[in-house]
Amino acid sequence: MPRPTPELVVALRETALRLEGDVSYRWSHYGECNCGHLAQTVTKLSPREIYEAAFQRPGDWGEQAAEYCGTTGYPLDHIIEQMLALGLDREDIRHLERLSDARVLSAIGAGTTGLSHNERGDVVRYMRGMADWLEARLPERDEDTLPLAAE
Repeated sequence: MPRPTPELVVALRETALRLEGDVSYRWSHYGECNCGHLAQTVTKLSPREIYEAAFQRPGDWGEQAAEYCGTTGYPLDHIIEQMLALGLDREDIRHLERLSDARVLSAIGAGTTGLSHNERGDVVRYMRGMADWLEARLPERDEDTLPLAAE
């Protein structure tokens, strides 16, 4: 379960906003897919750099997250480590790639089959829904401490 943090909320909203713009989105490309776009936001790496990091060992984002080990030295493990530091866990990465977290789907009224994991608009909707779901669970805070990228 993701740990609600202001940084994760902001990263999800920034990524959703960028995906609404004129950026390349390809679900079959490590650097331009759902997790790839969030990784761009978090790490400031290019899609190409993320793509190259991913092919150091086999597996999609979900498999890579399951195999994550902070001591391997694999470049993608460093990227995943930064995503985990925001509040995601390894299962959240798999869910984000497949748009499959039942809690997020329920929160946005999509049910369990309502979104297509490789449709840009559905990815934007899921990321915004996840950000809203997490924000509602943040500890009490001063309203000025959470910059909202979508504003």
